[in-house]
Amino acid sequence: MKKILKWTLVVLGVLILLIYIFNVDYIFKGVRTIYFTGNNTAFISDYEYFDNREVKSSKPQPWALHNEYNKKYESNKLKKLNEDRKTKSFLVIKNDSIIFEKYYLGHKQTDISNTFSVSKSIVTSMMGKAIMEGKIKGLNQYVSDFYNEYEKGLASELTIGNLASMSSGMQWSEKYYNPINITSESYFTDDLRSVILRQKIENKPGQNFRYSSGDTQLLAMVIEKATGTTLSDYLIQKFWIPMGAETTALWQIDSEKSGMEKAYCCISATARDIAKFGKLYINKGKWGDTQILDSTFVKLSLKPVFDETPFYGYGWWLYEYEGKKVFTMNGHRGQFVISFPDENIIIVRQGEDNKKEGDGTGDLFQYISEGYKLATAIE
Repeated sequence: MKKILKWTLVVLGVLILLIYIFNVDYIFKGVRTIYFTGNNTAFISDYEYFDNREVKSSKPQPWALHNEYNKKYESNKLKKLNEDRKTKSFLVIKNDSIIFEKYYLGHKQTDISNTFSVSKSIVTSMMGKAIMEGKIKGLNQYVSDFYNEYEKGLASELTIGNLASMSSGMQWSEKYYNPINITSESYFTDDLRSVILRQKIENKPGQNFRYSSGDTQLLAMVIEKATGTTLSDYLIQKFWIPMGAETTALWQIDSEKSGMEKAYCCISATARDIAKFGKLYINKGKWGDTQILDSTFVKLSLKPVFDETPFYGYGWWLYEYEGKKVFTMNGHRGQFVISFPDENIIIVRQGEDNKKEGDGTGDLFQYISEGYKLATAIE
C-alpha cells in the first residue's frame, strides 16, 4: 500500500509539474467548476462558480399576456422532448403577447440561465450600436486600428465585419469536451485578452465562414476599446434599460483583476428578457418609438454573408421552416431564441441537453415546429 501511495503521489506530482510547464494550469479551474460538479462541459447554472458583472434592469416593460395565455397545452411530442432534454424554460410569444409559458425542474420565471452562444448575437448587436454611434467606422474598419498586434501579415487584412461573420481565418479549434483546448482555456483563463491576442490569423480573412468563439471575443474586445466602457455597461445602457428587461442578468468575466467579459458566451438571463432581442430584430431595430439599431444594419445582419453557408449572417443563424423565414440565436446545450419575422412569433427554449448532431442544430427544428404549432393554434 505504501508503494502504491508513493507512486500515486509521484504521478500526480509529475502531472501537476507538466501542467505548469505547458501553461495549461487553467485545467485546475475547469476541474473544480465543471468535473467536480458532476458535469463534463459548461452547464447553464455554472455562473455560480465564476466572477460576474451585473447587467442591471430598471424601468421593466413586462410582456403582455395573451387572453388565451396557457390555455393551449404542449403536445405529447413536445412534452416528451422537454422531459428528455431537461428543458428549464419554454416560451412562445405572438404579436408581442405571451401565449405559452412553462418552467420545469424547479426553474422559475425570474430564474436566470446561461445562454452560452446566444450571447454572440447580442455582441454583434452591440457592434451595430457602436457603428450607429460612430464609435466604430463600419464593418470594413480594420482591427489593427484598435490592436497593433494585427498590423502585419494576414492579420493586417482583418476587419470588424470578418469577426462578426466568423471569417477571420483565426487559429481556433471549437471543442467543448476536450479539457486541453483553446475553447476550454478561454473559458477558464484569468486573462482572456492575452489568450485571444496570441491566436494567429493563419488564413486570409473574409474568405469563408468557420465557427469560432475567438472571433466573437476579439470583436468584443474591439467594442470595449471603441466605446471606452465595459461590455456589461454598454449592454445595460444601450439595450437592457431601453428594452425594459425585467430581471438583472449576469455576464461572466474571466477574473476580477482582468475584468473581461466572456463575450462569446455566458450572459445568464431569463427566457422573457432574452426573447426581447428576437422582438428587436423582428421590428427592424426599433423598440417602441426608439430606433435602437439602424434598420439597414438589422437587414444586413439577417442575410447570408457567404453563398456557401446561407445559414449564417452577422451573428445570427438563418433558416426556413415550411417556406417561412426564421432567424435564431443558438447556444450550447440547446439554448434557442427562434424568431419568425413575418408571423411575429418568438420561441425561447432554455435547458440542460440538446441532441448532438453534426450540423450543431440538434433539436432546434423540433422546437421550431412545436412552438409554431402552439403559436398558430390561436388567433
